[in-house]
Amino acid sequence: MKAGIRSLAAAITIVSLPVAAHADWQAVETIKTYAISGTSGRELYDSIGERGPLLGPKVRAIAHTDFKLTWTRKYGPQPDGACKITVNIPKLIITYTLPKPSAQLPPSTRRSWQKFIAGVEAHERVHGGYIKDMVKEIEAMSVGFAVPNDPKCTKIRVELTKRLGEISNKERRRNSDFDKVEFSDGGNLQQLVLKLVQEE
Repeated sequence: MKAGIRSLAAAITIVSLPVAAHADWQAVETIKTYAISGTSGRELYDSIGERGPLLGPKVRAIAHTDFKLTWTRKYGPQPDGACKITVNIPKLIITYTLPKPSAQLPPSTRRSWQKFIAGVEAHERVHGGYIKDMVKEIEAMSVGFAVPNDPKCTKIRVELTKRLGEISNKERRRNSDFDKVEFSDGGNLQQLVLKLVQEE
């Protein structure tokens, strides 16, 4: 089975808590690995196809990027009857899952593997960048976001959810388009795989 690379988007969770002020934020990025076996490029790639992360019933990936996003938000009723977001702080954790050989590799295979895994990680970090862009876009859109005639701050949550969905869909399209280019004939990921199995 041919392994593919794609981003696995997690659901956005909104947490509304009263906090005093806005704070700067940084994404937390972590790497976790799964073990693969083999001492040649072909064996390693075959093992990836058998052990890679499942993205569906029969679809395994070489690697994938997952994330958990939560928000600390405060909704403030305004004197004119509107409701406004007064605090909007994200907490973003991005996890890159990558393959890792479980045994010592021969020198030639090790060189090929190092080039391969460096390219795969670079690819996944592009997905991570798209996720960070999405969060920044959500933040920019929702800072000071207000809905009129909403003294109980109920309409604003519905409207915000619609806008979050639009931004999230855009991020998924960016990831999909990027993967199509990377795995197209002559694409970067396709070339990385070919060089690995041929041990160039």
